[in-house]
Amino acid sequence: MKFKQFYLGCLAHASYYIGSEGEAAIIDPQRDVQQYLDEAEANNQKIKYIIETHSHADFVSGHLELAEKTGAEIVFGQRAKTTFPTHLVNDGDVLPLGKINLKFLETPGHTPEGITILAEVEGEPLKMFTGDTLFIGDVGRPDLVGSKGFSAEQMGAMLFDSLQEKILPLPDETEVYPSHGAGSLCGKSLSKETWSTLGEQKKVNYALKPMSKDEFIQVVTANQPEVPAYFPVSATQNLKGSLALDKLPKPTNLSTEEVEKFDGVVVDLRQNFEFGAAHIPNSINIGLSGQFASWAGTLIPIGTPVALVAENLKEVDEGFMRLARVGIETVKGFILISEFTGKTRSIEQISVEKVNELLQENEIQFVDVRRVPEFNTGHAPKTINIPLDKLSMELEKIDPSKPTYLICQSGFRSSVGTSILENAGFETIYNVTGGTKAWIEAGLETESSLTACASSK
Repeated sequence: MKFKQFYLGCLAHASYYIGSEGEAAIIDPQRDVQQYLDEAEANNQKIKYIIETHSHADFVSGHLELAEKTGAEIVFGQRAKTTFPTHLVNDGDVLPLGKINLKFLETPGHTPEGITILAEVEGEPLKMFTGDTLFIGDVGRPDLVGSKGFSAEQMGAMLFDSLQEKILPLPDETEVYPSHGAGSLCGKSLSKETWSTLGEQKKVNYALKPMSKDEFIQVVTANQPEVPAYFPVSATQNLKGSLALDKLPKPTNLSTEEVEKFDGVVVDLRQNFEFGAAHIPNSINIGLSGQFASWAGTLIPIGTPVALVAENLKEVDEGFMRLARVGIETVKGFILISEFTGKTRSIEQISVEKVNELLQENEIQFVDVRRVPEFNTGHAPKTINIPLDKLSMELEKIDPSKPTYLICQSGFRSSVGTSILENAGFETIYNVTGGTKAWIEAGLETESSLTACASSK
């Protein structure tokens, strides 16, 4: 068996190549598909199947382009309502792949059409590709399909049955390969590990502990993260199919005047300290160094014209690609920061030690833009929590006339937040470098909303 996991850190997304003799299958491909073509060529194998475990909400898949370039069949679960030629599989169906049998289990719960794939080959451990049904350390969230006529509770009940009846009875040595890892918004507590065994997951995964169906539903529907606006758009797009990347219009090089008058969103791709030193007014800083695609999809409505600001053309190409992965296909232009000749603005980067000194002296407007569960676990004293995805909608909670200090976990999200506040008219804004991680590492006092008491670390 030829087997390879492709892991895309920006989207915390795993896709898979599996092959035997002269045939191969790709499972849950990302939008840019050249790597799968290269792998097949290196193994002297022909891609026979392109299998989607479900209609993904957090990224746009490249299954249509890959099928056009290889002649492979696109495979979905039988409930998927695709608009292109599709091999729909039912529970128990088997497709041959060289000496491998690919057996399909219907495992609804994250989505109605969700499937799990078992790769069976004599003499090797069973490989199980679980999509978003079972993660390492978590299970798929059941609250993303309200538009499809199911409540989170109904989907949670389906997920419980899928796990109990289809997955948990399999051998403990079965290898588990999910579609996502830590950082994905398709679950709430995914592990950084990208694979495991079923036996290990039975020991450590909270959602696989013995409990009633009602208890399970309550556990898996509680405290889920925000649902980015682009999720339902991507899910729908994946059932229609998307243009090949090389068919998307390429951005043009903009002048200073064109960027200053740009009717859309200007996205600065640079790191927070580069943005802080000097940036184009009214731009928003979503750096390529962090979870760029997820936050761009969260903050930029699909269809909005976008202009990119970068250090070099390589960053422009990377930004264009990563936006396309989440369905943002409206990048109209770009400018290199060295070519911008207009007036710039700056955001001061401030250390955790300096902010702590200010806290001791007087009251300051101190905003933590992390998600609520992160904030509750531990935060700097005297902070108020406004998650980044809600910041532009909850500006009334903070005073634009006061100096405002923003903190997150590392400094990435807080820099995005500073640019949002600058666009909203806040004049004196500080980005706390290193974030809460640096705060804790410096041994500064923290508070926990879970215990409502302070502790010194």
